Amino acid sequence: MKTVLITGASSGIGEGLAKSWADDGWQVIACGRDRQRLDALEQYHGRISGRVFDITDANACQQALADCAADLVILCAGTCEYMDQGVIDAASVERVMATNFMGPVNCLAALQSRLTPGCRVVLVSSMAHWLHFPRAEAYGASKAAVTWFARCLRLEWERKGIAVTVVFPGFVDTPLTQKNDFAMPGLVSVEEAVRAIRRGVAKGKAEIAFPQGFGLVLRALGALPAFAQRALLRRMVRP
Repeated sequence: MKTVLITGASSGIGEGLAKSWADDGWQVIACGRDRQRLDALEQYHGRISGRVFDITDANACQQALADCAADLVILCAGTCEYMDQGVIDAASVERVMATNFMGPVNCLAALQSRLTPGCRVVLVSSMAHWLHFPRAEAYGASKAAVTWFARCLRLEWERKGIAVTVVFPGFVDTPLTQKNDFAMPGLVSVEEAVRAIRRGVAKGKAEIAFPQGFGLVLRALGALPAFAQRALLRRMVRP
């Protein structure tokens, strides 16, 4: 029986992936901070076992993952805090970077000695860093860091037979995005996100981006000259 380890499994995409892989006969190690929600996942399926810890705590990651071995690792825990009117809140930026970037790093540091040839590691980034959106300084920077880290790590670990995949979601209807106070073009459901990720993983893709249409638009805008991008994005700055 194959095993998948998923962080951020207490809600959103992580929860959806945990249920999907359990339904398909995988053993699922569901990681998160919410004991009650992880208990509910365990009740959903007997193949799901929960691990409660904070990925921003390197020692907690080492302790919680000390005995874990998995064929597939999905690191999708994340958070978002926006800056308003260009006011820099260092504590807010630190929280976002700690969860979105250092969290996956802490988990991989704890798991690396038990990853064997044939394993795959999936890190969830975001399309958000493809353009320099106002208010998304911390979130975009954290996801850009994840992407850079994953692409470099892929080159190092492919010699060990360990594959690294990066996922670039657009807007997904989760508790996190439901807090947004702006229009979210290309919004997809958790179920659609789960299907896209599972399809890409099954094909062994190095990078998975969805929804395709929204991704193509962002890539096209990102290819514009810098002055044109600035002119476009200035319209999104709030007074």
